[in-house]
This record gives sequence, C-alpha cells and structure tokens, in this order.
Amino acid sequence: MRLENMPSEFQEALPVLEKIKAAGFEAYFVGGSVRDALLGRSIHDVDIATSAYPEEIKQIFRRTVDIGIEHGTVLVLENGHEYEVTTFRTEDVYVDYRRPSSVSFVRSLEEDLKRRDFTVNAFALTDGGDVIDLFDGVADLQNQQLRAVGIASERFNEDALRIMRGLRFQASLGFQLEAQTLAAMKDRAFLLEKISVERIFIEFDKLLLAPFWKRGLNSMLDCRVYKHLPELVEENAGLQKLFNLAENFTFTSSVQAWGALFSTLSLKDVQIFLKKWKTSRDFSKKVQQFIDILSFRQVRGVTRRDCYRYDLTLLFEAEELRQAQGLKTDFIIIQKIYDELTIHDKHEIVVNGGMLIKNFGFDAGPQLGQLLKEIEYAIVDGELENTLTAITDFIKEKR
Repeated sequence: MRLENMPSEFQEALPVLEKIKAAGFEAYFVGGSVRDALLGRSIHDVDIATSAYPEEIKQIFRRTVDIGIEHGTVLVLENGHEYEVTTFRTEDVYVDYRRPSSVSFVRSLEEDLKRRDFTVNAFALTDGGDVIDLFDGVADLQNQQLRAVGIASERFNEDALRIMRGLRFQASLGFQLEAQTLAAMKDRAFLLEKISVERIFIEFDKLLLAPFWKRGLNSMLDCRVYKHLPELVEENAGLQKLFNLAENFTFTSSVQAWGALFSTLSLKDVQIFLKKWKTSRDFSKKVQQFIDILSFRQVRGVTRRDCYRYDLTLLFEAEELRQAQGLKTDFIIIQKIYDELTIHDKHEIVVNGGMLIKNFGFDAGPQLGQLLKEIEYAIVDGELENTLTAITDFIKEKR
C-alpha cells in the first residue's frame, strides 16, 4: 500500500530519514503516526525507527539528547523540530509484566515490529510513502478492529498495561476488539495489579476523554478489568450508570470526567478515592469542588457566592454534565451572575489586613480575619461597594 499524500509532519521530518539513509542505515516512520495518517486523522508525534544504533545516530546528527539511550532512543533536534529516533530492537523476558529484563538492538525492521502491541500500531512508512504492513494492519483498519500482534496473551503477558491501552485505543478510534484479543484481555486482566496505578490512571483518563469512551468502558466491564483497578472492584452497577449520559456526550476535561465517574459510584469520599489513584493534590481539589457543585445543584440554583467561590469553568462543566443527564441547566444565568460580580478574588478588595491594623488600630488575629471575611462577602453579595469610603463606614458600624 502507498500513502499518496504525505502529511506535512512527515514531510518536515524527511531530512532526518534521508540523513540516516545516506549514512548507510535503514530508517522509517513507525507506529501511531502512520496509523493516523492512513485514517486521515491529525498527527501528533512523528516517531522514527532505524537500523542505526544510538551511538551511530549521535554521529550522524550534530544536536541530540539522550532521553532513553539504554532502550535505543535518541532525541534528534533538526530544523527546529524534535524527533525520537529509536533503534530496531528485541526484548528479553518481561520480569514485572511491564518492562523487559533487557533490550537487544538489531538491524531487522521485522524483529522490531513483532514486539509491538496492536497491528494498527505496527506499521512502518518509507520516505517514498510505501506502507510496510507485516501483520495485516491495513485490513484491520478497514474492518475497524483492534487485534494484537501475534499471540494476544503473550503481548499482554509482556506488558499488562497494553490491556488498558487497547481499551483506550478502542475509545479513541471506535473500533471493535478482535475476539481472541478481547478474550486474552479478559484472561490477563488480573496482571494490571502488577502495574503502577499512575500509568493506569493515564490510560483510563485518556479513555474517558475519548470520543467513543462508552465503547471502551463497555469493554472494560466486559473484560472485568475494573475489578483490578483502585476502588472499583465492587462498582459494576455504578460504572453502568455512566451509560445513562446523553448518547453523544463527551467529557470536556479530566476533572469533569472523574467527577462524573465518582458521582456514579457508591463511595462517599472523593479524596480517599483519588488518593488510591495517586493523583495530584490540585487535581483532587478540583474534582472535590466539582462534586460539591453537583451536590448543591441538586437542590438549588447558583448564587453570587458560588460564582465567586468556584471557577467559572467548573460551574459550566457541572452544567454540561447536568445537561447530559437530562436535568435543568442555567448557563446564561451563571454567566450573568459572574459578570455582575464586583470582585472575583479577595485581592481585588481595596483594603487588606495590614491597612486595617495601621489605619484603624485593629490587632492581628481571628477577629480581624472574621471582619475581613465579612467585608469580602458583603462586597460579593452586592451589599457593599468596593471603595475605601464604603468599607470605612462598614467598619465603623461594626465597632
């Protein structure tokens, strides 16, 4: 098969392939970028595989960075772009269901492609646009199916994270999982307990944000993968509730996706839930706020203090989820209230604690903090102008 229209991303990278070939080595574009080009999708990262060993690549190019040289990868800086150039390699026995015990560099493209996960990720593309397809990946693209390279159970034994990657690819591409691949994923799902939760989170997060996330989630339930993920062992019923969202609904952000996920579960504490997933404190805080918004929106509308306290993006994303649930939404009202706020942050108040201590003789402490909070919310509620005169009169009344 030939790729007639070479995407601009490949055209820009052609000088890299040409330099490697001029030095007497093979070089190809490989992996997901080739798949996406064949599907007419946008390309994000252009990866290059070569028969040249890392030290040979470093001799060919003037500017390189050793980003994974022990695994054969060198970052080549060329014409204002960065390209990961990786030596053809084979891998020894996988000792922890994630990483090989050793990597061996080889000169054979076929040996390199045999170690890849799915056939649609095992393409190579020449500088002339010829597609090298050793595992019938083109047919799988045409049939819209995901199939493991070689024996599926062996691929998942080598790297159990490939199970999550398969679900994520399904959610991204909308493909079906080939029967034997699906069976192997189900049979090997327990191996995910050997994988770091941080890596699993990345794949699950990408799944939730993908356009066909319901398809990926359905396979996750079918394979019983969820039983080997933090806090989800007994949550089949909760996960099923996500399918009740509007048919074509897609999540806007990770916060919205994980907030929606948690809201369907039987769990009570979102902080404990996300701690098990080892997310950042900032992410956990935002999801907690999102859950809080969903909670009060069940019983009332959005107030001035809500628009002041919560980020406008979170308020809108909560409304988007309500819309997907078929509930009443207040997008216009929320925007109007937000626009009418006198301040959006306490630092916009014309007085601060230091000024009150200096000009009014207040002592530092809880009482001063309480007064500042009263001033802040009186301004937010529209009961007090954010001017020195108005705030001075307000303070006098409080004394």
